Amino acid sequence: MEWQSEEFGASHEGMAGAVLADGSEPRPVYLDAGSGSYMHETTQWWAYNGKLSRPRADYMRGACSCGWRGARHYPIDWDQLTVRRIYEVDTPGPYEDWQAHIDEVELRTVPLPVELADLLERLDDQLTVLADQGPLAALKAVAALERTTGRIGREAACAAEADETSWEAIGQALGLTAKDARSRLTRYYLRR
Repeated sequence: MEWQSEEFGASHEGMAGAVLADGSEPRPVYLDAGSGSYMHETTQWWAYNGKLSRPRADYMRGACSCGWRGARHYPIDWDQLTVRRIYEVDTPGPYEDWQAHIDEVELRTVPLPVELADLLERLDDQLTVLADQGPLAALKAVAALERTTGRIGREAACAAEADETSWEAIGQALGLTAKDARSRLTRYYLRR
């Protein structure tokens, strides 16, 4: 994937995906990276150039690892592209559509209390300065934060599981897929 949301991680990685002339999304293609058994799989637009028995994409659109696909299609002018330049092509339309999707995901998450959001922002600012001016003091502060977040994370994960809330609802509240929400809560629960 090309684009990542720091907050939502692998649940919402984005890219400019391929769209065929009929409007369908092609199956993933495998890219041979040379010797070895690993072959990279992709559905990014540039891999569908009509060569090596691959279909040729006529359009690209924003796509997300969560399954979201952008409604707008952006034409690909293959005649204007060279192999070297494909990797340099800017894809602002698909990116902006994906970013709007991320904004929508954020709107569906559980809101933080304003005071806490402000406190976290101030803490980030102060720790950033401290890391530059007093790196050992910053490391001590980070260790204290890790202990606090570990304890609070365990308590919150246990409480969320005790509420018997569905994984889909937990995922939406955190901006994650149900699978990633379960993984996060398990990680918090097992953290010591």
